[in-house]
Amino acid sequence: MENNFDIGIIGGGPAGYTTALHSKEEGFSAVLFEMDELGGTCLNKGCIPTKAILHSAQMYKEMKNSTNLGINAENVTVDFQKVMERKNEIVLKLRKMLELSIKNSGTTVIKLHAEIIDNNKIRDNEGNIYNCKKIIIAVGAKPREIKGLEFDHKQILSSDDVLNLEKLPKSITIIGSGAIGIEWARIFSNFGVETTIVEMAEHLLPIADIEVSKRLERIFKGEKVKFYLNNCVEKVEKSENNVKLTLKTGEEINSECVLVGVGREINNFENHNATVLGDASRGIQLAHFASKQALEEIKGIHFDKTLVPSVVYGTPEIAWVGVREQDLEPDTYKKSMLLISSLGKAQCDNATEGFIKILSQNDRIVGAHIVSNEASALIMEILIAMQNNISIEKLKEICFPHPTYSEGIFDSLFKL
Repeated sequence: MENNFDIGIIGGGPAGYTTALHSKEEGFSAVLFEMDELGGTCLNKGCIPTKAILHSAQMYKEMKNSTNLGINAENVTVDFQKVMERKNEIVLKLRKMLELSIKNSGTTVIKLHAEIIDNNKIRDNEGNIYNCKKIIIAVGAKPREIKGLEFDHKQILSSDDVLNLEKLPKSITIIGSGAIGIEWARIFSNFGVETTIVEMAEHLLPIADIEVSKRLERIFKGEKVKFYLNNCVEKVEKSENNVKLTLKTGEEINSECVLVGVGREINNFENHNATVLGDASRGIQLAHFASKQALEEIKGIHFDKTLVPSVVYGTPEIAWVGVREQDLEPDTYKKSMLLISSLGKAQCDNATEGFIKILSQNDRIVGAHIVSNEASALIMEILIAMQNNISIEKLKEICFPHPTYSEGIFDSLFKL
């Protein structure tokens, strides 16, 4: 049987479903192939479930340390099974909402394997042929394995495996300190799990501005999260309920399990000159980047790919956009640094850890790096100014509300 569509989409993650949701608006018929669940990694195995668990972990930590707020919470315990049940309920609720939106968009969803057989034809594994004027591949990525630490899904875990834990381990070692590693370190340490990180780079979160990395290291030291920098695993020995890692520097780490969080590798797919979006495009592996790629492709809405914000969740949040200070030539820029502890709202919220750092050149912001409550929202205020080329002097005319974290941005402008 043959079917005719304007657009054939392979993969139902952020790039794929965004394309599908907006196709009808542009007058296009679309067919979407997804063998697993709609929503991709972000909804089912990444952003959403991780943040649901992280929220529970943060609440537990706050309740354990609420005495100075005048709240005496005794015998606070974790029901990890309920934590995971809540996570599953959130994912299911959001997935059903997405499925309904896709249905209402008029997109045909095919839950079969898809194969591109020429530039305009897709065949499913039941032999049906779909003629498509345009084919989009958005097949995403999967957890990356490293030699010697191949996933056994019991003691050596991927970021997929850790979402299906039935109980909290007593101890865990996390390999890698990107967003995956840092967020899971926060989750486990907040739940009281003995947590250790091994990072090959000289600092934690090496993609970030150097002062962000150093502040994160200070925070983790205060929270008793151990970390080994400029290091890697040379030997792995597994026994019942224990994994012993020997590092290149000779130190030994014993923990109940290991989470390998060294990023993701793209899912390969024969594309026959099709358009590739999302993680599979070898671009920035972020859900919002994938969605913007899709909007650019289907609606022609351009976006500046050098101004894509990054966020690491937890307490405090970490967010940045634009250039890092270590990438600028000395004496070519101005810098402001405002401590979050100087803000009234931070003091009221008992959330004084962090800073707002802004870098400027020629009266324009070129980079911002924030460690603070609400950093994910604060970074957008700065990004809007950057993308619209608004001068610092013009930004000073804006009336910021008080007391807020955002007024820290206003205060920072006068230090540039």
